[in-house]
Amino acid sequence: MITMIAAAGENNELGKDNELVWHLPHDFKRFKQLTTGHHIIMGRKTFESFPKPLPNRTHVVITRNKEYKKEGAVVVHSMAEAINLTDGDSQPFIIGGGEIYTLGLPFSDKIELTRVHGTFDADAFFPKFEKDRWQLITETRHEKDERHKYAFTFETWVKK
Repeated sequence: MITMIAAAGENNELGKDNELVWHLPHDFKRFKQLTTGHHIIMGRKTFESFPKPLPNRTHVVITRNKEYKKEGAVVVHSMAEAINLTDGDSQPFIIGGGEIYTLGLPFSDKIELTRVHGTFDADAFFPKFEKDRWQLITETRHEKDERHKYAFTFETWVKK
C-alpha cells in the first residue's frame, strides 16, 4: 500500500519557499509515528529542506539531475523507479513536495492528510484529488491551543 502523507491548508497550500507555513507539533508527531521504519519518497528540494536525514527511514529522492548524489539518500529519476525501490516495504510514504505528490497520486492507495484550517500564502500545493474515487475513513479534529496556532483535522482517505 502506497501512502501519501501531507499537511495542507484549506486551499491545498503546502508551503512557501520550501518551508511549511505553520508549526503543528501534533502533526510532526503523527508524521514520525507513521513513517518511522518505512521508505519515504520525496523530491530533491524536500530532502534538502531537512537539516539532516530523518532517523530510521530510507530516503528515496527523485530528481531530474543525473549527477545528484547525497549521503543518506537513494537517488532515482522517476516515481516508478522510486516505488520499485520500496519493494518489501508494506507501506512506503510519498512525503512531497507539490510536484512529487502530483506524480505520486496515481500510484497511491491511501492519503494521510492533515487539513490545516486556514488559508496561507504559498507556492507549493497538494494536488486536488477526485473525492468520488476516494473514501474518507477517519477524521479527527484538533482545535487550536497554546501549541497549535491553527485548528486542524487528521483525515485518512483510501482509494475506492
